Amino acid sequence: MERRELADVIYEKDGPIARIILDNADKANMQTEDMVWSVNECLDDAQYDYDIKVVILKANGKGFCSGHDPSGQYPSFIAEREASGTTWRGPAQLFLWPVLKLWEFPKPTIAQVHGYCVGGGTTWGLLPDITICSDDAWFQMPLVPGFGLPGMETVFEPWVYMNYKRAAEYLYTAKRVDAAEALDHGLINRVVPADELESTVEEMAATIAQAPTVTLQAAKMNLTRAWETMGFRTHQQSTNDMQALVSHTPEFRDFLKELMERGGKPRERMAKKPDGTD
Repeated sequence: MERRELADVIYEKDGPIARIILDNADKANMQTEDMVWSVNECLDDAQYDYDIKVVILKANGKGFCSGHDPSGQYPSFIAEREASGTTWRGPAQLFLWPVLKLWEFPKPTIAQVHGYCVGGGTTWGLLPDITICSDDAWFQMPLVPGFGLPGMETVFEPWVYMNYKRAAEYLYTAKRVDAAEALDHGLINRVVPADELESTVEEMAATIAQAPTVTLQAAKMNLTRAWETMGFRTHQQSTNDMQALVSHTPEFRDFLKELMERGGKPRERMAKKPDGTD
């Protein structure tokens, strides 16, 4: 087995299976800029390694991923703000194009989710082709009521839900969705006990890897193009534009100022920590 350590990520290759492991557990696997680029680097390698047939995305620590850094202090954001006084292309560079890269990745992908999967972390937890969760997993998009933003730089919930009513409630209220409800809603494929999560995912990956690489890539292309025909790619780009528009309005800035004065904490109903405690 080949193993490499990148910034906030561990990358493994074992026969036809690659594993991208989020490894910033001390910070709840928060999406640092380095982590995003490391995941991208792993995807590039797996795409052009013709021995790799399946990619697993998983995480070390108590949970899968707590999402964006709430401070927003990303170097790409800061550089654009200093150059032009705005943040529009910087967020796209960091949180739009990498999301589309994962969606367009030409080989089967599996997310192995345990514990919290919040905000930007849901792109890695819900957008892969298959998501398998432990029974302690939960999902949440806290941005609308918690941070005053219309969503992330990508709003893929209408597609993963394929249900207008459920997607609306999830986004508007920051509803916390546990593994059982996520399975019922069709957001994920399976829920298993925590001690069976890894073996279940590995079995799924091994089963998928039995097919020829070219066949898997063609099947993946069929899936991706179906969503593209429904406007997925164009919509993700427009949501980044909408995010930029909202983030420069006086109403949002007043909301953000109040948030920072409270110590950077979302409203009380949103004050659950990534481990689910108050």
